[in-house]
Amino acid sequence: MDEKLAADWVRRWDVQQERYVADREERFTVMIDVVEHVCRDVAEPLVLDLGCGPGSLTTRLARRLPHARVVGVDDDPFLLALARATRPEQGRVEYVRADLAGSGWLTWRPVDAAVSTTALHWLRPERLAEVYRDLAGALRAGGALVNGDHLYDEQPAIRDLAEVVKERRAARAGVHANEDWKTWWAAVAADPALRERFTADELRGISTGYGNRLSPQEHTRMLREAGFEEVAPVWQSGDDYVLAALR
Repeated sequence: MDEKLAADWVRRWDVQQERYVADREERFTVMIDVVEHVCRDVAEPLVLDLGCGPGSLTTRLARRLPHARVVGVDDDPFLLALARATRPEQGRVEYVRADLAGSGWLTWRPVDAAVSTTALHWLRPERLAEVYRDLAGALRAGGALVNGDHLYDEQPAIRDLAEVVKERRAARAGVHANEDWKTWWAAVAADPALRERFTADELRGISTGYGNRLSPQEHTRMLREAGFEEVAPVWQSGDDYVLAALR
């Protein structure tokens, strides 16, 4: 795939994603801070990016940690094509097609850190619990899972307040006018340059249409049951969290 064409679509992806997370770059930075810290004594760490999409976080990880091997995992062929076409010159990056909703996807061991951003909320709770167990078994002692996602407090008034805070931050950031996820995919499907290279099915976008809306407390319980030793948020903006789980 042409690198310039891919880069243009990745930039447009990043803009529409900012509609949902107004502090997206700060969240990325915090997540990479955690990875860098837990891998500080590892010469060549292995880091997985789960549900990597077009590689926005994967690319930033590789640039900050050029000595790491970074593997992006996703099940969408078009987003993976964008990621492969725009991978950074520095760092060891590879992209693998695999479905987190199915078994057998985790073939790497030992893993030093795993990250995910705005992806795990698409998994049903029972499947997410299995993914957490798989990761707990694959991560080395001292490794970490770092999840940046929408988490919803169990207290209804606090949940509503977090939504207000998020919306007002988004308004101040001026991102409400950004195109949304559906509009981005509609534009992808209509682009003649992409239609020459991909099938209609590959340009439709993969979505379960399901959001589990789990709370930080529920994630914490599931992670501890999976075998993680310590779990806590290390960053929050409205209902957007970075949750760190340590082995």
